[in-house]
Amino acid sequence: MPSAGLPAGVACRHPAATRESPAMTRRLTVLTERWPIAGRFTIARGSKTAAEVVVAEIAEDGVVGRGECVPYARYGETVEGVAAAVAGQANAVAAGLDRAGLAERLPGGAARNALDCALWDFEAKRAGRRAWDLAGLMEPRPVTTAYTISLGEPSAMAAAAAKAAGRPLLKVKLGAPGDPARIRAVRAAVPGARLVVDVNEGWTAATLAENLAACADAGVEMVEQPLAADSDGVLAEIRCPLPVFADESVHGLATVAALAGRYDGINVKLDKTGGLTEALMVAAEADRLGLGVIVGCMVATSLAMAPATLLTPGARYVDLDGPLLLARDRPHGLVYEGSTLQPPAAALWG
Repeated sequence: MPSAGLPAGVACRHPAATRESPAMTRRLTVLTERWPIAGRFTIARGSKTAAEVVVAEIAEDGVVGRGECVPYARYGETVEGVAAAVAGQANAVAAGLDRAGLAERLPGGAARNALDCALWDFEAKRAGRRAWDLAGLMEPRPVTTAYTISLGEPSAMAAAAAKAAGRPLLKVKLGAPGDPARIRAVRAAVPGARLVVDVNEGWTAATLAENLAACADAGVEMVEQPLAADSDGVLAEIRCPLPVFADESVHGLATVAALAGRYDGINVKLDKTGGLTEALMVAAEADRLGLGVIVGCMVATSLAMAPATLLTPGARYVDLDGPLLLARDRPHGLVYEGSTLQPPAAALWG
Protein backbone atom coordinates (compact mmCIF):
# COMPACT_ATOMS: atom_id res chain seq x y z
CA MET A 1 0.00 0.00 0.00
CA PRO A 2 1.51 3.38 -0.95
CA SER A 3 2.65 5.55 1.91
CA ALA A 4 0.74 8.71 2.63
CA GLY A 5 2.02 11.75 0.79
CA LEU A 6 4.19 9.74 -1.62
CA PRO A 7 3.41 8.90 -5.25
CA ALA A 8 1.89 5.48 -5.84
CA GLY A 9 4.48 2.88 -6.77
CA VAL A 10 7.38 4.90 -5.39
CA ALA A 11 7.47 3.91 -1.73
CA CYS A 12 5.46 1.37 0.18
CA ARG A 13 4.67 1.17 3.86
CA HIS A 14 3.65 -2.25 5.04
CA PRO A 15 1.10 -2.12 7.86
CA ALA A 16 2.04 -5.60 9.07
CA ALA A 17 5.53 -4.32 9.77
CA THR A 18 4.34 -1.26 11.72
CA ARG A 19 4.62 -1.52 15.49
CA GLU A 20 3.56 1.01 18.11
CA SER A 21 4.10 1.01 21.84
CA PRO A 22 0.55 0.50 23.22
CA ALA A 23 -1.31 3.25 25.06
CA MET A 24 1.79 5.21 25.97
CA THR A 25 2.62 8.89 25.60
CA ARG A 26 5.85 8.47 23.67
CA ARG A 27 5.24 6.12 20.77
CA LEU A 28 7.60 4.20 18.50
CA THR A 29 6.41 3.32 15.01
CA VAL A 30 8.43 1.10 12.68
CA LEU A 31 7.93 1.29 8.93
CA THR A 32 9.45 -0.65 6.06
CA GLU A 33 9.66 1.03 2.67
CA ARG A 34 10.83 0.08 -0.80
CA TRP A 35 12.22 2.81 -3.06
CA PRO A 36 12.90 1.91 -6.71
CA ILE A 37 16.36 2.67 -8.06
CA ALA A 38 16.67 4.48 -11.38
CA GLY A 39 17.95 1.49 -13.32
CA ARG A 40 20.23 -0.96 -11.53
CA PHE A 41 22.91 -0.51 -8.85
CA THR A 42 25.75 -3.03 -9.16
CA ILE A 43 28.82 -3.65 -7.01
CA ALA A 44 31.19 -6.59 -6.65
CA ARG A 45 28.72 -8.48 -4.42
CA GLY A 46 25.69 -8.17 -6.71
CA SER A 47 22.94 -5.93 -8.07
CA LYS A 48 19.67 -4.47 -6.87
CA THR A 49 16.84 -2.43 -8.36
CA ALA A 50 15.32 -1.02 -5.17
CA ALA A 51 16.42 0.37 -1.83
CA GLU A 52 14.68 -1.40 1.05
CA VAL A 53 14.78 0.71 4.19
CA VAL A 54 13.48 0.66 7.75
CA VAL A 55 12.24 3.89 9.32
CA ALA A 56 11.83 4.53 13.05
CA GLU A 57 9.45 7.28 14.14
CA ILE A 58 9.35 8.53 17.74
CA ALA A 59 6.36 10.74 18.56
CA GLU A 60 5.23 12.61 21.65
CA ASP A 61 2.94 15.64 22.07
CA GLY A 62 2.97 16.40 18.36
CA VAL A 63 6.76 16.16 17.99
CA VAL A 64 7.95 13.43 15.61
CA GLY A 65 11.56 12.36 15.15
CA ARG A 66 12.55 10.03 12.31
CA GLY A 67 15.55 7.94 11.39
CA GLU A 68 16.15 5.70 8.37
CA CYS A 69 18.46 2.73 7.98
CA VAL A 70 19.38 0.18 5.33
CA PRO A 71 19.81 -3.40 6.56
CA TYR A 72 23.26 -4.67 5.53
CA ALA A 73 23.02 -8.13 3.92
CA ARG A 74 26.84 -8.30 4.04
CA TYR A 75 26.52 -8.61 7.84
CA GLY A 76 23.49 -10.90 7.91
CA GLU A 77 20.90 -8.15 8.40
CA THR A 78 17.43 -8.39 6.83
CA VAL A 79 14.60 -5.89 6.60
CA GLU A 80 12.40 -8.12 8.76
CA GLY A 81 15.07 -8.69 11.38
CA VAL A 82 16.03 -5.04 11.64
CA ALA A 83 12.40 -3.91 11.83
CA ALA A 84 11.81 -6.42 14.63
CA ALA A 85 14.92 -5.24 16.50
CA VAL A 86 13.75 -1.63 16.31
CA ALA A 87 10.21 -2.54 17.35
CA GLY A 88 11.62 -4.42 20.32
CA GLN A 89 12.65 -1.11 21.84
CA ALA A 90 9.09 0.28 21.96
CA ASN A 91 8.70 -0.02 25.73
CA ALA A 92 12.14 1.47 26.34
CA VAL A 93 11.32 4.40 24.05
CA ALA A 94 8.04 4.94 25.86
CA ALA A 95 9.94 4.98 29.15
CA GLY A 96 12.26 7.74 27.89
CA LEU A 97 15.13 5.86 26.23
CA ASP A 98 18.00 8.20 25.34
CA ARG A 99 20.95 7.72 22.99
CA ALA A 100 23.30 6.58 25.75
CA GLY A 101 20.82 3.97 26.88
CA LEU A 102 20.26 2.87 23.29
CA ALA A 103 23.97 2.14 22.87
CA GLU A 104 23.74 -0.21 25.84
CA ARG A 105 20.65 -1.99 24.54
CA LEU A 106 21.54 -2.56 20.86
CA PRO A 107 24.84 -3.33 19.10
CA GLY A 108 26.10 -1.19 16.25
CA GLY A 109 24.23 -1.77 13.01
CA ALA A 110 21.20 -0.67 11.06
CA ALA A 111 18.59 -1.04 13.82
CA ARG A 112 20.49 1.15 16.26
CA ASN A 113 21.16 3.65 13.47
CA ALA A 114 17.45 4.17 12.77
CA LEU A 115 16.67 4.73 16.45
CA ASP A 116 19.73 6.85 17.18
CA CYS A 117 18.95 9.20 14.29
CA ALA A 118 15.26 9.31 15.26
CA LEU A 119 16.29 10.35 18.78
CA TRP A 120 18.55 13.10 17.42
CA ASP A 121 15.70 14.38 15.25
CA PHE A 122 13.22 14.18 18.12
CA GLU A 123 15.54 16.04 20.49
CA ALA A 124 16.23 18.76 17.93
CA LYS A 125 12.56 19.31 17.10
CA ARG A 126 11.54 19.31 20.74
CA ALA A 127 14.24 21.88 21.56
CA GLY A 128 13.55 24.00 18.46
CA ARG A 129 17.23 23.81 17.52
CA ARG A 130 19.18 22.18 14.72
CA ALA A 131 20.87 18.87 15.43
CA TRP A 132 24.34 20.21 14.70
CA ASP A 133 23.78 22.92 17.27
CA LEU A 134 22.78 20.33 19.88
CA ALA A 135 25.92 18.35 19.01
CA GLY A 136 28.17 21.41 19.31
CA LEU A 137 29.23 21.08 15.67
CA MET A 138 29.78 23.46 12.81
CA GLU A 139 26.75 24.06 10.63
CA PRO A 140 27.12 21.92 7.48
CA ARG A 141 27.93 23.87 4.32
CA PRO A 142 27.26 22.95 0.71
CA VAL A 143 29.68 20.20 -0.31
CA THR A 144 30.53 18.22 -3.41
CA THR A 145 29.40 14.62 -3.26
CA ALA A 146 30.80 11.78 -5.32
CA TYR A 147 28.47 10.21 -7.88
CA THR A 148 28.57 6.44 -8.31
CA ILE A 149 29.26 4.58 -11.55
CA SER A 150 28.03 1.00 -11.13
CA LEU A 151 30.15 -2.03 -11.98
CA GLY A 152 29.59 -3.36 -15.49
CA GLU A 153 31.26 -3.96 -18.81
CA PRO A 154 33.90 -1.36 -19.73
CA SER A 155 31.77 0.12 -22.52
CA ALA A 156 28.71 0.42 -20.27
CA MET A 157 30.73 2.05 -17.49
CA ALA A 158 32.32 4.45 -19.96
CA ALA A 159 28.88 5.42 -21.25
CA ALA A 160 27.57 5.98 -17.71
CA ALA A 161 30.64 8.08 -16.88
CA ALA A 162 30.23 10.15 -20.04
CA LYS A 163 26.60 10.79 -19.10
CA ALA A 164 27.83 12.06 -15.72
CA ALA A 165 30.74 14.04 -17.19
CA GLY A 166 29.42 17.28 -15.70
CA ARG A 167 29.91 15.92 -12.19
CA PRO A 168 33.35 16.75 -10.77
CA LEU A 169 33.88 13.61 -8.64
CA LEU A 170 32.95 10.10 -9.76
CA LYS A 171 33.10 6.99 -7.58
CA VAL A 172 33.79 4.02 -9.84
CA LYS A 173 32.71 0.58 -8.65
CA LEU A 174 35.24 -2.14 -9.46
CA GLY A 175 35.88 -5.62 -8.06
CA ALA A 176 35.73 -8.17 -10.90
CA PRO A 177 38.14 -9.67 -13.44
CA GLY A 178 39.06 -7.12 -16.10
CA ASP A 179 39.13 -4.07 -13.80
CA PRO A 180 42.16 -2.47 -15.52
CA ALA A 181 40.13 -2.26 -18.76
CA ARG A 182 37.18 -0.79 -16.86
CA ILE A 183 39.13 2.03 -15.25
CA ARG A 184 40.92 2.84 -18.51
CA ALA A 185 37.56 3.05 -20.29
CA VAL A 186 36.09 5.33 -17.65
CA ARG A 187 39.11 7.62 -17.69
CA ALA A 188 38.99 7.88 -21.50
CA ALA A 189 35.30 8.85 -21.28
CA VAL A 190 35.84 11.57 -18.64
CA PRO A 191 39.40 12.88 -18.98
CA GLY A 192 38.71 15.88 -16.72
CA ALA A 193 36.81 14.27 -13.85
CA ARG A 194 38.25 13.38 -10.46
CA LEU A 195 37.98 9.63 -9.90
CA VAL A 196 37.89 7.48 -6.78
CA VAL A 197 37.41 3.72 -6.84
CA ASP A 198 35.41 1.41 -4.57
CA VAL A 199 36.23 -2.29 -4.82
CA ASN A 200 33.91 -3.67 -2.11
CA GLU A 201 36.44 -6.39 -1.17
CA GLY A 202 36.55 -7.63 -4.77
CA TRP A 203 40.33 -8.00 -5.31
CA THR A 204 42.78 -10.54 -3.93
CA ALA A 205 46.41 -10.32 -2.90
CA ALA A 206 47.28 -11.84 -6.30
CA THR A 207 45.45 -9.14 -8.30
CA LEU A 208 46.13 -6.20 -5.99
CA ALA A 209 49.34 -4.84 -7.56
CA GLU A 210 48.06 -4.95 -11.14
CA ASN A 211 44.77 -3.29 -10.27
CA LEU A 212 46.34 -0.59 -8.09
CA ALA A 213 48.82 0.19 -10.87
CA ALA A 214 45.98 0.52 -13.39
CA CYS A 215 44.16 2.90 -11.05
CA ALA A 216 47.30 4.96 -10.51
CA ASP A 217 47.87 5.14 -14.27
CA ALA A 218 44.30 6.40 -14.71
CA GLY A 219 44.84 9.18 -12.19
CA VAL A 220 42.55 7.71 -9.55
CA GLU A 221 42.86 9.63 -6.26
CA MET A 222 41.93 6.86 -3.82
CA VAL A 223 40.93 3.19 -3.71
CA GLU A 224 38.42 1.96 -1.15
CA GLN A 225 38.45 -1.52 0.43
CA PRO A 226 40.38 -3.47 -2.21
CA LEU A 227 40.65 -6.68 -0.15
CA ALA A 228 38.31 -8.68 2.03
CA ALA A 229 38.12 -7.36 5.58
CA ASP A 230 39.65 -10.56 6.95
CA SER A 231 42.54 -10.45 4.44
CA ASP A 232 43.61 -6.81 4.53
CA GLY A 233 46.73 -7.32 6.68
CA VAL A 234 48.81 -7.44 3.49
CA LEU A 235 48.19 -3.72 3.04
CA ALA A 236 50.59 -3.04 5.92
CA GLU A 237 53.33 -4.96 4.12
CA ILE A 238 53.32 -3.28 0.70
CA ARG A 239 53.82 0.19 -0.71
CA CYS A 240 50.61 1.33 -2.38
CA PRO A 241 50.89 3.81 -5.27
CA LEU A 242 47.82 5.77 -4.07
CA PRO A 243 45.83 6.18 -0.84
CA VAL A 244 43.71 3.24 0.31
CA PHE A 245 40.64 3.71 2.53
CA ALA A 246 38.76 1.12 4.58
CA ASP A 247 35.03 0.48 4.35
CA GLU A 248 34.01 -3.07 5.22
CA SER A 249 36.97 -3.25 7.61
CA VAL A 250 35.65 -0.45 9.83
CA HIS A 251 32.51 -0.46 11.96
CA GLY A 252 32.31 1.13 15.39
CA LEU A 253 34.84 2.94 17.52
CA ALA A 254 36.58 -0.24 18.69
CA THR A 255 37.58 -1.17 15.13
CA VAL A 256 39.38 2.03 14.13
CA ALA A 257 42.78 1.84 15.86
CA ALA A 258 43.73 -1.48 14.25
CA LEU A 259 43.42 0.07 10.78
CA ALA A 260 46.24 2.60 11.22
CA GLY A 261 49.21 1.30 9.27
CA ARG A 262 47.03 -0.58 6.81
CA TYR A 263 44.88 2.26 5.51
CA ASP A 264 45.17 5.97 4.86
CA GLY A 265 41.56 6.61 5.83
CA ILE A 266 38.16 5.14 6.61
CA ASN A 267 34.62 5.31 5.29
CA VAL A 268 32.21 6.27 8.09
CA LYS A 269 28.71 4.94 7.41
CA LEU A 270 25.97 5.33 9.98
CA ASP A 271 24.47 1.93 9.21
CA LYS A 272 27.74 0.35 10.36
CA THR A 273 28.51 2.57 13.35
CA GLY A 274 24.97 2.24 14.65
CA GLY A 275 24.02 5.88 14.25
CA LEU A 276 25.28 9.43 14.30
CA THR A 277 26.31 9.29 17.96
CA GLU A 278 29.02 6.68 17.44
CA ALA A 279 29.86 7.96 13.96
CA LEU A 280 30.99 11.24 15.52
CA MET A 281 33.26 9.31 17.88
CA VAL A 282 34.64 7.22 15.01
CA ALA A 283 35.44 10.33 12.97
CA ALA A 284 37.15 11.94 15.96
CA GLU A 285 39.27 8.83 16.53
CA ALA A 286 40.23 8.73 12.86
CA ASP A 287 41.37 12.33 13.08
CA ARG A 288 43.42 11.54 16.18
CA LEU A 289 45.15 8.71 14.34
CA GLY A 290 45.81 10.77 11.22
CA LEU A 291 43.32 8.84 9.10
CA GLY A 292 41.25 10.63 6.49
CA VAL A 293 37.47 10.27 6.47
CA ILE A 294 34.94 9.54 3.77
CA VAL A 295 31.35 10.19 4.79
CA GLY A 296 29.56 7.36 3.01
CA CYS A 297 26.11 5.90 2.59
CA MET A 298 24.01 3.04 1.36
CA VAL A 299 21.49 3.59 -1.43
CA ALA A 300 18.63 5.19 0.49
CA THR A 301 16.49 8.32 0.69
CA SER A 302 17.44 11.77 1.92
CA LEU A 303 16.26 10.85 5.42
CA ALA A 304 19.20 8.45 5.70
CA MET A 305 21.67 10.99 4.28
CA ALA A 306 20.67 13.96 6.42
CA PRO A 307 22.31 12.90 9.72
CA ALA A 308 25.55 12.07 7.87
CA THR A 309 25.81 15.65 6.63
CA LEU A 310 26.89 16.63 10.16
CA LEU A 311 30.15 14.78 9.48
CA THR A 312 30.93 16.53 6.21
CA PRO A 313 32.87 19.57 7.52
CA GLY A 314 35.81 17.36 8.52
CA ALA A 315 35.62 14.87 5.67
CA ARG A 316 38.19 14.42 2.92
CA TYR A 317 35.53 12.94 0.64
CA VAL A 318 31.74 13.08 0.76
CA ASP A 319 29.82 10.20 -0.80
CA LEU A 320 26.17 10.91 -0.07
CA ASP A 321 24.64 10.36 -3.50
CA GLY A 322 22.06 7.75 -2.46
CA PRO A 323 18.99 9.83 -3.36
CA LEU A 324 20.48 10.68 -6.77
CA LEU A 325 20.40 6.98 -7.62
CA LEU A 326 16.68 6.59 -6.80
CA ALA A 327 13.80 6.98 -9.21
CA ARG A 328 12.25 9.37 -6.68
CA ASP A 329 13.07 10.75 -3.24
CA ARG A 330 10.81 11.49 -0.27
CA PRO A 331 9.20 14.92 0.37
CA HIS A 332 11.50 17.67 1.69
CA GLY A 333 14.47 15.70 0.36
CA LEU A 334 17.99 17.02 0.19
CA VAL A 335 18.69 19.58 -2.50
CA TYR A 336 21.38 18.61 -5.00
CA GLU A 337 22.55 21.28 -7.41
CA GLY A 338 24.42 19.01 -9.76
CA SER A 339 26.82 17.32 -7.35
CA THR A 340 26.63 20.10 -4.76
CA LEU A 341 24.74 18.88 -1.72
CA GLN A 342 22.94 21.45 0.42
CA PRO A 343 22.41 20.98 4.19
CA PRO A 344 19.11 19.31 5.16
CA ALA A 345 15.99 21.35 5.78
CA ALA A 346 14.48 21.07 9.26
CA ALA A 347 11.33 19.60 7.70
CA LEU A 348 13.40 16.59 6.61
CA TRP A 349 15.54 15.91 9.69
CA GLY A 350 17.32 17.55 12.58
